[in-house]
Amino acid sequence: MAAWRVLQEKGLKPDFVAGHSLGEYSAHVAAGTLTFADAVRTVRNRGKYMQEAVPVGVGAMAAILGMTLDQVNQIASEAANDTAQGEVCQVANINSPEQIVISGNAGAVDRAIKLATERGAKKAVSLPVSAPFHCSLMQPAQDRLARDLGALQFQNPSCAVVSNVDAAVVTSAQAARDALIRQVTGTVKWAPSLRLLIDKGVSLFIEVGPGKVLWGLMRQIDRSKTCVTVGDEASLQKTLVQIAAFAA
Repeated sequence: MAAWRVLQEKGLKPDFVAGHSLGEYSAHVAAGTLTFADAVRTVRNRGKYMQEAVPVGVGAMAAILGMTLDQVNQIASEAANDTAQGEVCQVANINSPEQIVISGNAGAVDRAIKLATERGAKKAVSLPVSAPFHCSLMQPAQDRLARDLGALQFQNPSCAVVSNVDAAVVTSAQAARDALIRQVTGTVKWAPSLRLLIDKGVSLFIEVGPGKVLWGLMRQIDRSKTCVTVGDEASLQKTLVQIAAFAA
């Protein structure tokens, strides 16, 4: 949000905003849907609720590279059903055509890693996370967060926000609240979200905040689009030059 405020001071006005998982809250603050203070308090509780939903060690997540969504869904389903305990294994993040993340019970995720490796994935690795985010094991956290979000004042966004859970444009306060609630257990549809923006004619994407993770994913989704980053003074100055050249 600090980086975004600098861009605002420079006169930047987006047509659309989107954020990956936790970043969807930042997107809504940028769009005026939520106040910064309400968003900070909410994401703190969101993290707490997600951590408390599943005991440490019970859940896991893994990244699978080089397989289609259908292939990963099939593997996740087989891994979840290969037990009498009815374990969970679901697609948690569709990050790019090259990268899909799964989430669920640790045993089921381990089985999915093995299946993916056997069936030709470029890579299938466990992720160093503290909980199995974006799967049905997070239902207790979703229920708790729903109460918090229900008590907050939401505004209609000043510009269109693309929601993770639907990869669809949100333009009303109630739709924004509903999407943030469902996001806790739902899949982060990042690649479909960016495809939606590309289909709507967006050709300049700015990653706001430290790092280049989303920039890297964009290169896997569509290398023909201009994607720049703003995370510090150097990247800000470079991006302002690129934006000016893009607009010329």
